Amino acid sequence: MTQTSENVTWLTQAGYDKLRDELDQLTGPLRTEITQKIEAAREEGDLKENAGYHAAREEQGKMELRIRQLTQLLERAKVGEAPADSGVVAPGMVVTVAFGGDPDDTMVFLLGSREVAGDDLDVYSPQSPLGRAIDGKQIGDSAEYELPNGKKAGVKILEVKPYVG
Repeated sequence: MTQTSENVTWLTQAGYDKLRDELDQLTGPLRTEITQKIEAAREEGDLKENAGYHAAREEQGKMELRIRQLTQLLERAKVGEAPADSGVVAPGMVVTVAFGGDPDDTMVFLLGSREVAGDDLDVYSPQSPLGRAIDGKQIGDSAEYELPNGKKAGVKILEVKPYVG
């Protein structure tokens, strides 16, 4: 689904279309709606104590930031096929790992880009310590990576499957 190198983010056509639709909504109807909210609040008078105006401006700022993020992402995106169901960890795969090999201490996450997964799934970048440690590993393999505190942690790959969004 996604593979992020320094300047390119690989997306499936479905992932690209999803992000393009979000951008179209933000730059079209939603931008018009927030502009109307600001104008309506501005007509109420004193802007210093107008909570509706300040809330609308804050919402506008967040929306414009998301528009810039999506624009940059889509400008450097390359559309390709979802990874094959090969059992090998790669960007675009949903991975289940067991920490320290303990089958009761597991985590499921997408190795890829947050923009594609949204809030549905935890996401680890292929450039993160965990991402680099498991990239290319297969089901049953173990890997070790460095935690932010400098200690080492180990994981065992339990399951690998393509992300289907």
